[in-house]
Amino acid sequence: MKPPPPPVNKPVEENYSVGSVGHQIPTLASSIRVTYSPAYTLVPTYECFNRCSYCNFRVDPGTDTWMSIRQATQKLDELKGTGISEILILSGEVHPNSKNRADWLRHIYFLCELALTMGFLPHTNVGPLTYDEMAQLKQVNVSMGLMLEQLTPHLMTTVHRHAPSKEPAARVQQLEWAGQLQIPFTTGLLVGIGESEDDWKETLRAIARLHHQWGHIQEVILQPHSPGTQQADIGQAFQLTQMPQLVAIARDLLLDDIALQIPPNLVLQPEILLACIREGARDLGGISPKDEVNPDYPHLSADYLMQVLHPHDIEIVTRLPVYPTYESWLSPRLRSAIHQWKQPRQQ
Repeated sequence: MKPPPPPVNKPVEENYSVGSVGHQIPTLASSIRVTYSPAYTLVPTYECFNRCSYCNFRVDPGTDTWMSIRQATQKLDELKGTGISEILILSGEVHPNSKNRADWLRHIYFLCELALTMGFLPHTNVGPLTYDEMAQLKQVNVSMGLMLEQLTPHLMTTVHRHAPSKEPAARVQQLEWAGQLQIPFTTGLLVGIGESEDDWKETLRAIARLHHQWGHIQEVILQPHSPGTQQADIGQAFQLTQMPQLVAIARDLLLDDIALQIPPNLVLQPEILLACIREGARDLGGISPKDEVNPDYPHLSADYLMQVLHPHDIEIVTRLPVYPTYESWLSPRLRSAIHQWKQPRQQ
């Protein structure tokens, strides 16, 4: 019996009816818990001064209308009662020297403040920031993130040749500052953009060194390049059969307290997803109505994933966008917001 076709995600429900789905995959030895975050993405602007050849997100500066506070309020109001806890603030990048930079950062701050006031938990990923900008956004975010992608310099002459903020040193600096500021942080690798296995290891070792120093990396995303219809250079898709090997390498190089995240909408073959979990992946990321970074690959619904995983003794459970280990790093206001989300689970 084949699994049902993967549906586009729908609002999160508290209880799911789990059916039996058969796969020719060895059952894992013991029960495993895999997490995901019920999420929704707000995009302040798609404008971005970078032009990564594989991007399916950006538009040229000056061609997009920024999301208004009124629009955001209306959307967040619609999300109340759906079970969505995380509001991902995901933006195109405004040039550091742009006259619009201060307005852009202020707008992002206001969106985070709005989400927090309306009972949600903001997580911001808007590209490299200055130390002071990160310190400001820390006040209204329970966690933040930035993908390292790959640290190999030669990509600056290929897929990143028109993307100055993808300079490896600048992105490593971001993770360093996040550690200094005690910001619970998510980072990750984008694989299949012209790097080698040695490059994977170099990037993972850099993450491991930073986490060893600051202890702030709560999860690492392992994201396969998945060609979309909006990118400038289609390129080749990452060979998904290599994903379990990548997970095994990451699990070997990173401390066990860092969760490894696999985006299931980019790893659609159940047998590969199961193999990744067998190698140590324990998180499925944010599940939301739309994957803004990969719009050609709709997120799978939580109940579909449960149907795939449950027969193999894998339990899928919700989590908040900040891991419990890091809650003590947050301000009393942010801890109070987290506490409100924990209350229903204690009743």
